[in-house]
Amino acid sequence: MDTRTVKKKLGLKDRYAAMTRGLSWETTYQPHDAVFPMDRYEGIKIHDWDAFSDPFRLTVDAYWKYQGEKEKKLYAVIDAFAQTNGQLGVSDVRYLNALKLFIQGVTPLEYYAHRGFSHLGRQFSGDGLRVACQFQSADELRHFQTETHAISHYNKYFNGMHSANHWFDNVWYLSVPKSYFEDALTAGPFEFLTAVSFSFEYVLTNLLFVPFMSGAAHNGDLSTVTFGFSAQSDESRHMTLGIECIKFMLEQDPANLPIVQRWIDKWFWRGYRLMTLVAMMQDYMLPKRVMSWKEAWELYAESAGTALFDDLARFGIKKPMGWEVACEGKDHISHQAWNTFYGYGGAAAFHTWVPGADEMDWLQKKYPDTFLKYYRPRLEHYAERAAQGKRFYNTTLPMLCTTCQIPMLFTEPGNPRWICYRESEHEGETYHFCSDGCKTIFEHEPQKYIQSWLPVHQILQGHCFKPDVDPTVPGFDPLAAVLDYYQMNIGRDNFDIEGSQDARNFADWGAGQNPAEGQL
Repeated sequence: MDTRTVKKKLGLKDRYAAMTRGLSWETTYQPHDAVFPMDRYEGIKIHDWDAFSDPFRLTVDAYWKYQGEKEKKLYAVIDAFAQTNGQLGVSDVRYLNALKLFIQGVTPLEYYAHRGFSHLGRQFSGDGLRVACQFQSADELRHFQTETHAISHYNKYFNGMHSANHWFDNVWYLSVPKSYFEDALTAGPFEFLTAVSFSFEYVLTNLLFVPFMSGAAHNGDLSTVTFGFSAQSDESRHMTLGIECIKFMLEQDPANLPIVQRWIDKWFWRGYRLMTLVAMMQDYMLPKRVMSWKEAWELYAESAGTALFDDLARFGIKKPMGWEVACEGKDHISHQAWNTFYGYGGAAAFHTWVPGADEMDWLQKKYPDTFLKYYRPRLEHYAERAAQGKRFYNTTLPMLCTTCQIPMLFTEPGNPRWICYRESEHEGETYHFCSDGCKTIFEHEPQKYIQSWLPVHQILQGHCFKPDVDPTVPGFDPLAAVLDYYQMNIGRDNFDIEGSQDARNFADWGAGQNPAEGQL
């Protein structure tokens, strides 16, 4: 009788290799470069694809089991929140506007990331990196779905959430996050990884998910904080993929260093400008605050980022372009952005307001060198005008930065009283920029950015009116026509929080606290 042979059980590393590295193929009737044309044209040189190792080494069966357990817990909380009318337990009606900005400007980015990593799952020659990108693509699609499901409960009761996808494609302030990801999607695969996995996920994502989700918890929003922390466990994997990809490129060939450095410079600055919306949301849109934007920047960007770039210095990587300017801007950008949105509150799909006196005291404490000197007097002036029935609305169209597409609201480094303004000429046309960083990015790739879809330009060219609109008729109201094209309900989705339908309903339902009290 033959002796029974006991097969040795594969370890995690060997199992991962068998379930991923064995799935690739060698090209036969087509040349390799024709099958994988996109992993070479950026100039990145890869000599050994097997040198890349996904640090989590997930297999498909382990991934779905792990994510399935998270889904059960997440949807149990979301369902319980809905069944108990959890929307009535949030701290303040103003908090809901942070959710509006999140579903309008953040959630669609998850789907863009899903699309991008789906492409990367086909484009790389290396099967290990392709599999890692496929897992992240599934993560991003899950994030889009869970965020949509959680916030859709609020859409049943409050305004400003009903047309989020349409707004993302058309409305002025949402072109800022959209342009970031469209810029990344139209780049090559390695630049996309640098833009999203490294600059956005590794360097900057904690500025969004950790303070904001903690703020959701402090403001009684159990539904949002649950999906946030469910997503954050995936973000740790995404962050690790980002840093591993950077190290992989740098270790493969010294010629990759200047290319990677230029990408880091570009995408750090683009990501920093995108974080302006997060800074405003954190300082002004959370009635019960956890930390200021300045504190979050110092903790998650300055401290962690300094350690990161000190580590990458062994490869020759330097701190990105604009690092010092960004660190100085921590004292200013949230206040400057809120001032802009307060003025243009008639053209935004969420409500704005002047912070209460106790909230301004909190901001003054957190920003002792700048808030009292530069920003509190202006807010108090707005409050006086509103009390006189003269609430300020800006009815002009702002100049936009060609690169980041944010209105020209930022001030010169070292001079908070003077708007930063740069311009560049290309093929006889003049283009405008909010900073040296955005100007430098444009001048390296002008043919890309002259195609920018700038919302203000589209309005002025008459592209933001419905087909049956005639702007030549007497008494034509261009703002009303644009808002109709945007599918905003005038007086419900926009304007001041005071007297809004959301505020009236919130008070009638006996929910939360009185928004006028400005509880911290």
